[in-house]
Amino acid sequence: MTTIIYWFRNDLRLEDNPAFKEACRDATLLLPIYIHANYKDELTHWGFPRIANHAKAFLQASLKDLRSQLAAKGSTLLEFKGDAAEIMQVLRDQTQSGLVYCEQIEAPEELDQVTVIEGLGFKVKQFWQSSMLDPRDLPFDLKDMPDIFTRFRQDIEREGLSYALPIVAPEFIPPLPCLNQHEGQRESLLSKQSESPFVGGECSGLAHLSQYLDRRLPDTYKQTRNQLMGMDYSSKFSPWLSLGCLSPRVIADRLKNYELIHGANDGTYWLWFELLWRDYFRFLHFKYGRKLYQPKGLGKQQPNSFHEEQFYQWSSGLTGEDLIDAGMRELQQTGFLSNRMRQVLASYWIYDMKGDWRAGAAWFESQLIDYDVYSNQGNWLYITGGGTDPRGGRPFNVQKQTKDHDPDGVYRAMWLAK
Repeated sequence: MTTIIYWFRNDLRLEDNPAFKEACRDATLLLPIYIHANYKDELTHWGFPRIANHAKAFLQASLKDLRSQLAAKGSTLLEFKGDAAEIMQVLRDQTQSGLVYCEQIEAPEELDQVTVIEGLGFKVKQFWQSSMLDPRDLPFDLKDMPDIFTRFRQDIEREGLSYALPIVAPEFIPPLPCLNQHEGQRESLLSKQSESPFVGGECSGLAHLSQYLDRRLPDTYKQTRNQLMGMDYSSKFSPWLSLGCLSPRVIADRLKNYELIHGANDGTYWLWFELLWRDYFRFLHFKYGRKLYQPKGLGKQQPNSFHEEQFYQWSSGLTGEDLIDAGMRELQQTGFLSNRMRQVLASYWIYDMKGDWRAGAAWFESQLIDYDVYSNQGNWLYITGGGTDPRGGRPFNVQKQTKDHDPDGVYRAMWLAK
């Protein structure tokens, strides 16, 4: 009899979840769990909470949806809060199992968690499953991958690679092992409300993907993707991608079917192109690892100093620069920002306010409902000049951005009025 603890991390879905499907195949008894960090009591180095209300609410909805799907197949999801290693030890005592299956996450904190758990005698089987492409299909070893995205993309396209085929959800989930009821919560440990238009969970993510394709919004994606307002100017896949409620392989596969019906165009290509950027930031972690998390990243320039008063002005939308203040208020009130505004806000903090990029990155981590450790780190390094871009940092001219993207002041009027 084989008992497996399945540790859901950023893969809160059943469809195209190879790790969970293999756990279902290998286990006689299967215990699905999710572990919340002690973020309620944990502040960042910069003095603000690690995760804000909008992100908590999206996670809560995602876990509720996952639990419902598991329940429909005769299982459930147990939630725990605290140190992952300590919780695993309690579960080992309860289940007599030291076998853990989970998603592989190539970021320092997540890697350290697994190392500690393995050091306690657990066997942890990790699965890489968060990218559109399978690393095994790439025309190069990840440790030798091209630094420059354009070269990376060209190598991928030259080989005719597009995406790895998704797999279906498991038909059968093994029964739960016996476990003391007080050892796990069957209801969400979160109770935060949010005004965000995004509802977490795989079911909501798949519904959003379907309506986006049914309305033929991919056709206009390239033309509208840099706009600042509304639900339809960009795909809005990122919230569900961030927690793994949607698999990028499912999205790519649905896009391919869309092209077979309606034809390929610039919009469908650019949606794939953005998913490829997402892969690129992930794969860089296999090459550079913890170096990406050094104060200067891969660059030579040490970060700017941190000034608490300036940071408060920036994060609260009180800088006196209308476009910046509008963007920061949108972020606080919704947990979301257009990609264009993220770049502009990051640039303003680094270059205009001379702020420490790491504080800005941590603020985005705290506030964004679609926070993704790879993309957040990669994009902030890109702006500050600590990444792989040979052109160094990317300062944005706020006046030009205002003229180009909010010439009539509609965006500023909307958020500055709140």
